[in-house]
Amino acid sequence: MKRVTAIGEILYDVYPDMKRLGGAPFNFIYHVWKLTGNANFISSVGNDDNGLEIINHLSGIGFDTNYINIDNQHVTGTVQVKLDENKIPHFIISPESSYDYIELNERSRNLITNETDLLYFGTLTTRNIVSRNTILSLLQNKTMKYFCDLNLRHNFYSKELVEAMLHASNIIKLNDNELKKLRQFFILPASKEDAVNHLIEDFNIEMIALTLGADGAEIYSANEANKYKSEVTNIVDTLGAGDAYASVFCVGYLNKLSINKINKLATEFASAICMTNGALPQDDSIYNNYRKLLFNKI
Repeated sequence: MKRVTAIGEILYDVYPDMKRLGGAPFNFIYHVWKLTGNANFISSVGNDDNGLEIINHLSGIGFDTNYINIDNQHVTGTVQVKLDENKIPHFIISPESSYDYIELNERSRNLITNETDLLYFGTLTTRNIVSRNTILSLLQNKTMKYFCDLNLRHNFYSKELVEAMLHASNIIKLNDNELKKLRQFFILPASKEDAVNHLIEDFNIEMIALTLGADGAEIYSANEANKYKSEVTNIVDTLGAGDAYASVFCVGYLNKLSINKINKLATEFASAICMTNGALPQDDSIYNNYRKLLFNKI
C-alpha cells in the first residue's frame, strides 16, 4: 500500500453537550489509518489539558503521535459546532491555535522525503504564515503525489494560495460552494462539468472530486466522469462527511480503482459517517466492509 501523510490541524469540535476530535486533515488521516493500517500525521497541539488529552488518547489507541508537536506557546485548536435543523454544522473557529505554527523538524522532513508517497493538505492550516510557509515548502517534490482538500471557509485563503495549491496537486476535492468561489478567482464556464474540466486542463490535475451534499458526488478526470448518489436515512450529523469521502477517494486513487468504484465507495462511506455522532465513528466495524472492497478481497 502506498504511504499517505497528512499535514494540518487536529482540534476539538466542541458541541453544546460534548467535544469530539476533529480537524479535516486529522479526520482524513484517521480514516486512512483505519482503512489501510498505514498513515502518518504532522501537526501541533498545545501543552494544555486538551493537547495532552489528545496525545494520550491517540497513543492509547495505537495512532502514531511522533509527528505531532507539543507547543508551549499556543493553545490546542477548538471549533464551536452547532447543528441546524438539517443536521448541517455551523462553526466558530478559534484563532491563534497551535496548528497555525506547524514547523518541520528533522524527523518530519525525513518522513516527507523518504516515507511518503502522497501528501494531503487543506487550506485552513494555511491561514497563518508559519504553517502556510511550511506547507508551501513541501509542494516541490516531483516524485510524490499531492492531494489538496479545498476547505475555503471564512477568509482563510487567497487566489494566489489556491492557485499554488492547484498547480501542485494531482487530485483535488471540493464542494459546490467552493467551486463557486473558484469562479471568482478564475475564468471558468458556467456549468459545473465544464468548470471542473477547465480546472483539470489548466492546472494539469489528474482527478477532481466534487461533493454535492445530499445530491451525492461527481469525479472527473481528463477522459471520464462519474456521478453517484447514495440515499441517506437517519442523519445524525453531517460533520466530517467530506473528510470521510476524501479518505476513500484517496485510497481508491492510490489503489488504481476505477472512477466509478471510487465514487460509489467514497459516497457510501460518507453517508455512513452522516449516521454517526461527530466526524469519527465510535465503532470500528464500519471500516470492515470498505477495507475488503477497496483492496478487492471480495
